[in-house]
Amino acid sequence: MRKSILKSLKPDIIVEMLDMAVAFENWNKVMERADMLYQCVQSIHEERQEYRSKGVPAPHVHIEQPLVYYYGFSHLMRGMAHQKMGQVDRARASIDQYADLGWMEDLDEVGIQVVQEFRHKAQVNRYALEIEAGQVELLEEFVDFLLEHPKEGLAGLKVITEAAVQHRWQIDRVLYVFKDQIQGVGREMDSSNNDDMYHYCYQRALYEQWMGRQQEAVEFILQAIRLAGKLGMDRYFIRCTALLESLREEATEEQIGRYREMLEGMK
Repeated sequence: MRKSILKSLKPDIIVEMLDMAVAFENWNKVMERADMLYQCVQSIHEERQEYRSKGVPAPHVHIEQPLVYYYGFSHLMRGMAHQKMGQVDRARASIDQYADLGWMEDLDEVGIQVVQEFRHKAQVNRYALEIEAGQVELLEEFVDFLLEHPKEGLAGLKVITEAAVQHRWQIDRVLYVFKDQIQGVGREMDSSNNDDMYHYCYQRALYEQWMGRQQEAVEFILQAIRLAGKLGMDRYFIRCTALLESLREEATEEQIGRYREMLEGMK
């Protein structure tokens, strides 16, 4: 991309565009926007270096975060896209990129904190990537990590449950370990993790269905439907109702009644 075009771009606008592409699960667009963000911040960084070498202040560029954040975010989004597209080796390489951002010069206290946060994200996402790839031998290690970092618990359980469905693992023991933490999941909305809650409930419903616990599966899909409605995500809602309809014959009368009430409330 030409330098003149890069200078007209705003990193925070590209971040918003990336978030939108992720929300629509358009992974090719995520890759494209991540590359655009990287080129944009690289252009800003090179310009700052050029002015510094001349001993004069660089032109002010308004950004809401330290420059290092945008480097990390571009690699994080690229890694997510590679992972969703099944490109495991490329996803690993992207994780390595945002695991080590300490090369940035002149980091202040906020910048150092951003570097540490991305290092932590890299650790979490390495586990997630390998678990999703079927590395069941890492499961116990990942569980220990999640117990040490409770804030990662729900997102980690989403990963484990999805992998269990994909690779046909029995994870009842893991779910028991976290039963107190996930008690009532999906009943209370929390804007910081409601998307993770939806995906966990949906994957847990699939897991319970596979384990032959059909009424438990219905219970989790009802929670997922409620979350999908709150999130305003039509494709989530359609996916959930399709699964519930496949379970309708095994559902209790009371569960079907709640399902009908949800449908009526969303009209």
